[in-house]
Amino acid sequence: MLSKHSDIGVMSVGEPGIPNVRSRTTYEKPYVRSLFDRIAHRYDLLNHLLSFGIDVYWRKKAIRLLSRFQPRRILDVATGTADLAIAATYLQPQQIIGVDLSNEMLNIGRQKIADKNLDAVVSLQAGDAENLPFPDSSFDALTVAFGIRNFSDFQQGLREMHRVLQNRGVAVILEFSQPTVFPIRQLYSLYSKYVMPVVGGLISRQREAYEYLPSTVHEFPQSQEMIDILLSAGFTSAEQHRLTFGIATIYLATK
Repeated sequence: MLSKHSDIGVMSVGEPGIPNVRSRTTYEKPYVRSLFDRIAHRYDLLNHLLSFGIDVYWRKKAIRLLSRFQPRRILDVATGTADLAIAATYLQPQQIIGVDLSNEMLNIGRQKIADKNLDAVVSLQAGDAENLPFPDSSFDALTVAFGIRNFSDFQQGLREMHRVLQNRGVAVILEFSQPTVFPIRQLYSLYSKYVMPVVGGLISRQREAYEYLPSTVHEFPQSQEMIDILLSAGFTSAEQHRLTFGIATIYLATK
């Protein structure tokens, strides 16, 4: 169980103004920032280990979907250690900016960018996804991988994403989801509930984090529900691409 420390700020709430959204537990930003700061040194290793390396394919698929839009300026929200931002350099954009709450994650991302000599294209900065420090219509593409479910105010985060995109800009959202097909659904449920916290906890020494992460997946909107939410946030069209039996899903929304 998650520890209910005074700084966590755990709340079970719905999302006002968005239709048909299930109630979900939200966490205050200082807690989310602290959690990711604590696991940053093992985050990449555990991502690859716990997904059996499939997360690399998922990111490549997201970039392939984005490629048809030929974006020049890309914002990577909740960039973490910058894996998706680095993958997006394949598209040869003019600029990629990554923002994240966690300074420790950003520090690791900056080192990876420097090691790959990508400093001229990719830059990272601390930033709040629900209050993005950019003018309206600043980017022609926006990406977020495995981060949107951590937003404290989901509706506000979507409004900000929509705001900073240019007209006809595109948002590509890669997020964990829940399989619906037997027996994958049952196996994945057991894996995320029992295996992930144990393995993640042993390697990162932060079991709480690897209890938190599966719980946010369980409560996150899925499939048509998520598409309806994107449309209600102002996007003119939205589609989904389910990956690996539905363990992850890419949502593509245009402004």
